[in-house]
Amino acid sequence: MSIKAEEISALIKQQIENYESDIEVNDVGTVIEVGDGIARAHGLDNVMAGELVEFQNGVMGLAQNLEESNVGLVILGPFTDIKEGDEVRRTGRIMQIPTGEGMLGRVVNSLGQPVDGKGPIESNTTRPIESPAPGVMDRKSVDEPLQTGIKAIDALVPIGRGQRELIIGDRQTGKTSVAIDTILNQHDQDMICIYVAIGQKESTVRGTVETLRRHGALDYTIVVTASASQPAPLLYLAPYAGVTLGEEFMYNGKHVLVVYDDLSKQAAAYRELSLLLRRPPGREAFPGDVFYLHSRLLERAAKLSDAKGGGSLTALPFVETQAGDISAYIPTNVISITDGQIFLQSDLFFSGVRPAINAGLSVSRVGGSAQIKAMKKVAGTLRLDLASYRELEAFAQFGSDLDKSTQAKLNRGARTVEVLKQGLHQPLAVEKQVMIIFALTKGHLDDIPVEDVTRFETEFHTWLDNNRKELLQQIRSTGKLADEEEMKDAITTFKKSFAVSE
Repeated sequence: MSIKAEEISALIKQQIENYESDIEVNDVGTVIEVGDGIARAHGLDNVMAGELVEFQNGVMGLAQNLEESNVGLVILGPFTDIKEGDEVRRTGRIMQIPTGEGMLGRVVNSLGQPVDGKGPIESNTTRPIESPAPGVMDRKSVDEPLQTGIKAIDALVPIGRGQRELIIGDRQTGKTSVAIDTILNQHDQDMICIYVAIGQKESTVRGTVETLRRHGALDYTIVVTASASQPAPLLYLAPYAGVTLGEEFMYNGKHVLVVYDDLSKQAAAYRELSLLLRRPPGREAFPGDVFYLHSRLLERAAKLSDAKGGGSLTALPFVETQAGDISAYIPTNVISITDGQIFLQSDLFFSGVRPAINAGLSVSRVGGSAQIKAMKKVAGTLRLDLASYRELEAFAQFGSDLDKSTQAKLNRGARTVEVLKQGLHQPLAVEKQVMIIFALTKGHLDDIPVEDVTRFETEFHTWLDNNRKELLQQIRSTGKLADEEEMKDAITTFKKSFAVSE
């Protein structure tokens, strides 16, 4: 058997062509210190800030402090099994979470893993939890209203799609209720909602999920939870996970509402992390970059330009104040980042004015461009009326004789306060809001006793549904006021059948 040189050279050529020199390089370090959810590792010289690392027991960590001789790692899970001398290896990945339609109706943790016991989530897309906010040229100004269904907000401090509106107030003043009602009102608005619960009791989160399910709102909502019992890193990451889930929809041309409940607890968790990582503390022991913590989160809320698909992401961050002090460190920080704030006051809440919105301290920097024309027209003077009423109310307490115009202002103000009251989980369609505020500002309620105003409103809405549906439909479809004579006629016709209580 003769060996042919051509065949050998052809074989050698073929082998060389198919040769793959895959050298697998693993960056492996050693844990030199561990405790309180923080590990320090030596040897991970090329690790990136924010990169995921894996400990030898399978628990993941997040690279935070990149120092000369070691790396500070935040442990994302149980840290009791990790000990000195353990191996830790780079993954080469920045932290990502699964996103997409499969997340709707689910309750997930900060890592995008389901915690509602309904099995795994079908998702084939992921996004990094830290990503740059849309640039100046990718945005357009807010021009589309986000209807909350809450009269005091839609009339006085309107929110637009793509806006960041802070909800601020002491504990137990109804902040969460405002957000839940806003989510419930999105059932026919083609809006995807994401509720991020940071540092809350698990029973509270369960109650919120049940409320959403009972009202059929869970179908278009994702709940992200990092409960009070979880380690600080998960509380710190939860809002970023929430906004990342929202961005997936926003960049596909959809409208998203994200509620962060609340950022004070995230700041406290970040302070804990920073102090454990030995970063220098600043004011109130918060680290120097606590402003950046919130600004890089809230700046990701935007109304995208038409070239980018025209999607929007609206942010409702919560901040809890202590004894109504809105000039503390975190409240002032977040106020300066957002496009306005809704201030909920304990005194109003306890005196029965609910939602307890202080119209004087609440403001929307987007203003009228986030309202439909009809609402803008009827609610124009409402804020001033309310402010002058509050001022006169203080004087009227002295019991001095009041002239007719002052008495009229006080009477109108008392009815304004009554009209702006609203029951829990009872969001109101915008066309009905327009009708009752029109009746109020045009003086049609001036002869209705104050104690009957709430009943008048309820019966009026029912009567409109049954007798003047086309009037409501016209306001809803055009966004403009219907013929004023028609509206007046509807109010006067109803008033004839309304029985004032003796």
